[in-house]
Amino acid sequence: MRIGLKALVTVPALLAAVAVATPAQAAPIALSEGHVDVVDVAYEGGQLEIAIHDEETDTEYEPSDVLLVVKKESATPVPTDPAFSFLGAPGATVYVLPDTETEGLLFPGLAAEEVEPGVFLDDQVTIRFKQVVGPDGVSLFGYHPDGSPNKRVDSEDGLPDGIVLGAGAHAHTNWAFEKAGKYWIKVDATAKLASTGATVTSPATWLTFRVDKN
Repeated sequence: MRIGLKALVTVPALLAAVAVATPAQAAPIALSEGHVDVVDVAYEGGQLEIAIHDEETDTEYEPSDVLLVVKKESATPVPTDPAFSFLGAPGATVYVLPDTETEGLLFPGLAAEEVEPGVFLDDQVTIRFKQVVGPDGVSLFGYHPDGSPNKRVDSEDGLPDGIVLGAGAHAHTNWAFEKAGKYWIKVDATAKLASTGATVTSPATWLTFRVDKN
């Protein structure tokens, strides 16, 4: 049973050119390695809600209380293949949390394991990436069978972008940050009730990442 999540507190824009609300309180809990579901969706009491679930310690956190750390060891050069140009210029440094668990790095997951089958139409929940505030672009991508990238989210070509999860499902993808610095990513979860077709949407939630410079 999920504990109740308190309302997220927000503050005005961090960047003068961007009108956006971001978390007011400094995130006191730093998670920097191991398996962490950074968007953990549950449906309880007729509401969708999002938490962060540390799988290593089986601990659940409110997103506003957590700082997700992308270590400098995640730095890698952008491939020369033009298909990866959404990550930046060939050879430029990009910080990538991979879709397979890597010792010493954060292994971020997306989860709907607390959503029961039969509640939502087609047993589907969509996690929407609605806004990014930070020093550069953020993208989430996987790979096609031929090794080419399958871009799922890209803050530089227009948001929102969505990733669909099945009820009870769990997924991993590559998270790429184009520069070191602090990022805020606004997400929510939405689905249609199987019984009525009505749309249910969680409150918007901010994820806070710190990318350490290589």
